[in-house]
Amino acid sequence: MAARVLYAHGAAAAGGLLRRAAPCNLLPGLRRLTSSDNRPREDSWLKSLFVRKVDPRKDAHSNLLAKKETSSLYKLQFHNVKPECLDAYNKICQEVLPKVHEDKHYPCTLVGTWNTWYGEQDQAVHLWRYEGGYPALTEVMNKLREDQEFVEFRKARSNMLLSRKNQLLLEFSFWNEPVPRSGPNIYELRSYQLRPGTMIEWGNYWARAIRFRQDSNEAVGGFFSQIGQLYMVHHLWAYKDLQIREDIRNAAWHKHGWEELVYYTVPLIQEMESRIMIPLKTSPLQ
Repeated sequence: MAARVLYAHGAAAAGGLLRRAAPCNLLPGLRRLTSSDNRPREDSWLKSLFVRKVDPRKDAHSNLLAKKETSSLYKLQFHNVKPECLDAYNKICQEVLPKVHEDKHYPCTLVGTWNTWYGEQDQAVHLWRYEGGYPALTEVMNKLREDQEFVEFRKARSNMLLSRKNQLLLEFSFWNEPVPRSGPNIYELRSYQLRPGTMIEWGNYWARAIRFRQDSNEAVGGFFSQIGQLYMVHHLWAYKDLQIREDIRNAAWHKHGWEELVYYTVPLIQEMESRIMIPLKTSPLQ
């Protein structure tokens, strides 16, 4: 900016000398020389300060960040339930969803099922894993269309819902595998809408940051979206209660390196949301 001010001052001084010294019929041409001829060079110099050189990527970020040893695909469902129907909704979910989870003919498992306690109210959240990726997802969907009990369940459920949405996710290679755990626990789902093009940076920083959050076994799983709302990241945490959550999160700030990683990841975020969730009785994550 200082260079630009000096340049502008010099250009103004030069313009004044030219007006005093040059004949009037030469001034239009000189004005063009002192303004339009020099402006592209000035703009080019300024742009070179702010344009970041991007190295060409050789692969999709999903292949660079996801686990190589598994081909699991995850589906995250958000169901906004009519307030007066939440108990009935939970009842039919606890009757039907475990049957799909336990049936060996379906290549999928129910990772967890919850109600939101703090955050969006009267909301149910379900997380499914499909062992075998997209072919497994397609197989499950096709079989469920032929399952009369599940068809009836969907019809009954639809009358209880205000809205619903889902996302298909992959799990970060450096995060814990989400496995069943005993309770009682509360769960926090922290969701981050990243700026497009920043997923690799996020993964690089969190591959180091996750080691600061393993002391109390609170890390459950980390995922990023493939279909649905894109550039979404979800971190799932488990705590015994809200006070322990507060203590664990505060303790991270006393670990050397955590503050720096937070400093560099915050600018990558456009929006973020936290849900505190209570597992249903049939949830594998208790």
